[in-house]
Amino acid sequence: MMAVLTFLALALSFAGYAASALWIGMRREFIPVVVCSSIGCVIYICGIFGVLRAGAYVVLSLGIALLLARCVVWLIHTLRERSKADYERSPWRWKPQLFDVLFLAGMLVFVALLSFSHLEHYDNYSHWAVALKQMLLTDSFPQVGSDLISFKNYPLGTTSFLYYVCLFAGHSQAMMIIGQSLLIFSCIYALFGIISERGRFLLYAFLAFGCSVLSFFNLTIRINNLLVDFLLPLFALAIIAIAYGCRDRLVAASFMILPVAAFLMTVKLTGVIFAAIGLLYLIYVWFTQHGWRRWPDVLAVFGISVASFGTYALWQWHMAVTGIAELSNKFNIGTSGGATTDSAKSQEQIAHIVSAFVRAAVDFGTRPVWGLLIGNVAVIVTSLAIAFFSKWKWQLWKALIALDLVVVLYYIGILGMYVYSMPESEASSLAGFDRYANSIVVLFVGALMMCATTDIQGTFHYRVGDTKAYQSYKSVITKDIYQKSVVACVMLSLAILLSEFNGLNTIIREYPSSMPAQVERVVGDNWPKHGTEDTHRYLLYGQDSNGQVTDYYMQYVAKYYLYAPHVDAIVSFYEANMDHLISSYDYLVVIEPDAREQALLRKHYGVSGDEGFYRVVKSSDGGIALLPATSR
Repeated sequence: MMAVLTFLALALSFAGYAASALWIGMRREFIPVVVCSSIGCVIYICGIFGVLRAGAYVVLSLGIALLLARCVVWLIHTLRERSKADYERSPWRWKPQLFDVLFLAGMLVFVALLSFSHLEHYDNYSHWAVALKQMLLTDSFPQVGSDLISFKNYPLGTTSFLYYVCLFAGHSQAMMIIGQSLLIFSCIYALFGIISERGRFLLYAFLAFGCSVLSFFNLTIRINNLLVDFLLPLFALAIIAIAYGCRDRLVAASFMILPVAAFLMTVKLTGVIFAAIGLLYLIYVWFTQHGWRRWPDVLAVFGISVASFGTYALWQWHMAVTGIAELSNKFNIGTSGGATTDSAKSQEQIAHIVSAFVRAAVDFGTRPVWGLLIGNVAVIVTSLAIAFFSKWKWQLWKALIALDLVVVLYYIGILGMYVYSMPESEASSLAGFDRYANSIVVLFVGALMMCATTDIQGTFHYRVGDTKAYQSYKSVITKDIYQKSVVACVMLSLAILLSEFNGLNTIIREYPSSMPAQVERVVGDNWPKHGTEDTHRYLLYGQDSNGQVTDYYMQYVAKYYLYAPHVDAIVSFYEANMDHLISSYDYLVVIEPDAREQALLRKHYGVSGDEGFYRVVKSSDGGIALLPATSR
């Protein structure tokens, strides 16, 4: 019962903030991303100042209070209505459109599917999920002394938002994933705020097709995880959508962009790059729309742009005062401040990295290259056709030039990270290149589809609201083209989304045979009171399928479920050294037994060697024994 009440309270808090945003006149498409970003920023700031749980309860209470106040005002306003006509004109009445209903229905289908999902991707267990688990257990950001978190310099923006969701809605992995999906869908919904001709369903259908295409570049990780590489470009696109959709009200646009850009800078260290892209577009809109004529716009645009970097500065301050900045983190630039010297590379190593990077950047067997190629070819062909066969003044070719420049600069930045920042062992194999490249391609393709949507919007012969009573299209032929285009876009969107849905369903169906499922089945999911780390030392035995032991995947998964920092794994026993090896640990945990392992454990310790826990007992004479343990 308590779980149901807290979940209901969470839903009411979101509704309260959304209702308040609607009341002050914010476009409904931008409300979810602004609300989620604002909540994420507040919780993040509370975490930095050590009041994480208290801040979450204040945010929850304020949201519910705003909803109650909104309901009271609505009731008073309704009682004062004198006629149905007055009620229909009332600014308090919200009328959802067909697209809103369809979008909500599609989102609920995915949320229902994600409610059966589990975490599988490597990086969930190496950082994102274990950081969230520790925050939920300790009600604080990971401390410098925690051995569970390997990369403490990662900002905790999305983790802060997920903390707020999971604190009141439950700690299951499915709820973590659903919380992440709320951020994704809020960003996607914001993209439709660029549409002003709301009566033209073709615009919604075309942009929906574009948004569904973006999932193609996220297939390597999909949405059933806590990784943030897909969120980075989506938040940047949301900033661009707000700037364009509210280009006539730049002061309002700037204040809506502030929490979105500030939150984006807390998503990941590279979030600064994507936030800067969005803010530069805001400045571009200001300069092309109004210039220096309206000083409120100037102050709002530049003031908000600078203020949004506050969350990034707070994280740098947090790392400095807590000592995190002195640790050797995943990527370090330079050799001071505790950075590792592994980032220093020879000329031969640099040449190898550059060569490998260039080959990867032009590899036609990868999605990013195909996305860039098809995007460029499609825009060039479309622009030439429009230039020769119509009088339309499309801006798509200008957007292509700007976006190509952004992609080139981004790739140069990635190369610099590999050469100067990343350890040589990872840089030589271009670790994470697909995710980095897919992030910028999502931005590239998404921005092109948004620009194409606004260009199509400008080609309609009649504007909605200005059409004649007997005619809404230039001719019967153009109406027929319009209707067929709507059907084509809807069918393509459904086909792509159905593929994504089936992919997620397949992952869920195959999860019981995955390695994380095996580990959880053997060790359980430990959530100790007050977040006290398990200090026992564990030795795991398993198979090295797909390098799951040698690349430390099994160890990270076990650390998450055991909530223990001291976890090692082996794939075979060396008989002459078994006693010495096992005596260094408190427990032997067999995850994936095999005949040789079972024979050795039966021969030396008299145990079956089946999957499960075995407590290591050390005798005074230096000998050891293994005792099957049902619990730790």
